[in-house]
Amino acid sequence: MGEHVVPVACPCCASRTGGGTCPVCFWTDDGQSDADADAVRGGPNGDLSLSHARLNYAVYGASHPRYQDMVRPARPDERPDGARRG
Repeated sequence: MGEHVVPVACPCCASRTGGGTCPVCFWTDDGQSDADADAVRGGPNGDLSLSHARLNYAVYGASHPRYQDMVRPARPDERPDGARRG
């Protein structure tokens, strides 16, 4: 008890949002990783590869431009730099 568990990092935006569909970039974690980042798997991410979603995130702030209105900024405790303040 009392152990702090760090949530899983999103493979697209690296925010620690815990898996599932990331509220920061709207990528759905389907197990894809750097090893197969260029593959288009279909499924919940449609016609996007992880590499393309990462590029979209860098440009649009979302894994796909159509999700720009559905995402939010990462909270301080979710940021990939690991900075914890408080």
